Amino acid sequence: MKDMKKSALNLAVCASLLGAVSFTAQAQENNNNPQENKLETITITAQKRSQSIQEVPISVATISQERFNAIFSSGDDITALAVKVPGLYAETSNGRAAPRFYIRGLGNTDFDLAASQPVSIIMDEVVMENVILKSFPLFDVQAVEVIRGPQGTLFGRNTTAGIIKFDSVKPRQDFDGYFKTSAGSLGMLNVEGAVGGGLTDALSARVSLMSNYRDDWVSNSFNNEKDVMGGYEELAGRVQFLYENANFDALLNLHSRNYAGTSSLFRANLLSPGSNKLNSNYDRDSVAYNEGRNNPQNYDAWGGSLKLDFVFQDMTLTTISAIENADGGGIGDIDGGNPTGPGFIPFQAVTEDQLRDLKQVTQEVRLASDSNNALSWQTGAFYFDSTFSVNSIDGFFGATEVFHGNTSWAVFGQTSYKINDKLDITGGLRYTDDEKTFYVGQQNVNGFALVIGVAEEQFYAPIRVSDDNISWELSANYRLTGTTSLFARASEGFRAQSIQGRDVAFEAPPSVADSETITSFEVGAKSDLLDNTLRLNGALFYYTIDDIQLSAIGGGTQGNQLINADQGVGYGFEIDFDWRATPYFTVGGGFSYNNTELQDDTLTVAPCGSGMCTVLDPTNSDGQAFIRGNPFPQAPETILTLNGRYDFPLESGEIYVYADYQLQGKTNLFLYESAEFNSDNNFEAGMRVAYTNYAHNYEVGFFGRNITDEDNLKGAIDFNNLTGFVNEPRVLGVDFRMSFY
Repeated sequence: MKDMKKSALNLAVCASLLGAVSFTAQAQENNNNPQENKLETITITAQKRSQSIQEVPISVATISQERFNAIFSSGDDITALAVKVPGLYAETSNGRAAPRFYIRGLGNTDFDLAASQPVSIIMDEVVMENVILKSFPLFDVQAVEVIRGPQGTLFGRNTTAGIIKFDSVKPRQDFDGYFKTSAGSLGMLNVEGAVGGGLTDALSARVSLMSNYRDDWVSNSFNNEKDVMGGYEELAGRVQFLYENANFDALLNLHSRNYAGTSSLFRANLLSPGSNKLNSNYDRDSVAYNEGRNNPQNYDAWGGSLKLDFVFQDMTLTTISAIENADGGGIGDIDGGNPTGPGFIPFQAVTEDQLRDLKQVTQEVRLASDSNNALSWQTGAFYFDSTFSVNSIDGFFGATEVFHGNTSWAVFGQTSYKINDKLDITGGLRYTDDEKTFYVGQQNVNGFALVIGVAEEQFYAPIRVSDDNISWELSANYRLTGTTSLFARASEGFRAQSIQGRDVAFEAPPSVADSETITSFEVGAKSDLLDNTLRLNGALFYYTIDDIQLSAIGGGTQGNQLINADQGVGYGFEIDFDWRATPYFTVGGGFSYNNTELQDDTLTVAPCGSGMCTVLDPTNSDGQAFIRGNPFPQAPETILTLNGRYDFPLESGEIYVYADYQLQGKTNLFLYESAEFNSDNNFEAGMRVAYTNYAHNYEVGFFGRNITDEDNLKGAIDFNNLTGFVNEPRVLGVDFRMSFY
């Protein structure tokens, strides 16, 4: 019945959209002032230069400030970006602390705090490498760019899938600021604001602050404790100083975060054998934990960057020096329940993970020519150094601490040449040297398994691995007409070797994955149509990944071993559009199709350790599943996203209605395929109704996220029972914003 309701709602949304398009197309014909309809030019920095999105030979999607404010109106974390952009997905089994991103189906399901990812997060021109750094909260954001495909030339290693790039609002001489607050269901109370302006004729500053709060709303039925999980309190701030004169700019960025909340809520046996549907054991408002102290987590992060620009006659020298720090951890009842239910739980599992003393230092230097000439170029060097430890505490084996180190350096160059008024070509190279180290500090300290003799102290020799690589790109942009351009791009990217030491805590050796390299081809078109009222961009892509890095997670021990498959292949397309149908109605969105396949005739992984799932892959004599031909894990085959806004002008301002909708296609959760661990046709919808007063620069509105309160399976744990975790619940609220100029 619920599936029928989902299908009916999906059809209703599409029918409503078609009806609105038909209505507004007619309205556009009668519009007497087409100038007001034109879409604004979008400027991006995907190539570390300010360029029109229509001129860059890369598939790039942006999120406007209006869409951004709507998506994050309920205080969601960075994973709220999932399926908001065609080809982009995100999920996590670590609460608001360690997101995992996927672009064009390529990502990494590794849940460890030391996991590497092929999607790079760039915040204010600084790479956030560790998964905890990637979760820094988003506020006072100026621009969001989703850059699809390998970006190995300008951004370097670990960008084989692409980049998500965030830029904060920068200081300026003119005084401006805003104050925003929202309150709603689940005890939500969010406050955000910023103020900035000139301190002297050359120096300006901006201070941005954020506070997100939600009450605990999930009860623990095992202990008869009401409303003890699901909440969070997060504080973050940013201070920026910008010094400007004719030939020199300096931007100092200092930021900090303090977070305390609940980790992901694992729900025991919420699936039944043979089905991927949530069963009667599932209750969104309740779990039954006998361990894990109700899954708390706490993280602190702080850092700073200094960007210097030296302007010469026809070139600019830029240096960016940055340091990032993080510390914290969390604990979880991993089996999702207790011995008496719900369902059968063969043994208890609780794990605590602590990230200690993370320190990341980066330095970039680049020299760029004036881009107004026919020939433009940029060249530079990059240095990266990171150290941290991960302490894993298991209720049976005890505590183990491992140490990770990573040093990398690179030199790069890119040049573009305008052959004529219609054709530009771009080429680039990057040489990268990467070294990782790993050693065990202590193992199974105070473990019960050690006391009773089930476990014993092991000696694992330190690990040091290194590799180097040359990444490249070649692209062309051809202006077919004054409003349409075609592009083609070939590129090769590189994800450095990885070391995974989590299994040391469970009497298993660390694992190492060799470097992976991706070769990608794409062609696309970008158009401004209907007198610049319709922007329609699309791309077709095909890529192969040699020695694709995978995380074999699960089996009887819930192991986390790194492996390499011979090859991974992906192909598909994405379409993005924005249409200002009338001065009062805009609609946008897009669609993506990703077909991914693992190609390795002999590679096997352990399927669910509980034996409760229905494995669909062939198995060998040891019960290991062959994964050849399977899709990449957590890679939605399709993504549909739609959004629309209708304005009702008033004498004092306007009332507008904004709505968005996302539909996620078939998604396999693990490397192996089973009847249980997959999802299809998941969707969410949001809306906002607001009044804007132009004279006094304020806005007041009502919003809803996941307004139909969908229960969507997001992930699972497959070693003990049929444990899973789900999406965020419906949140309704009101908000108020006032701007100052």
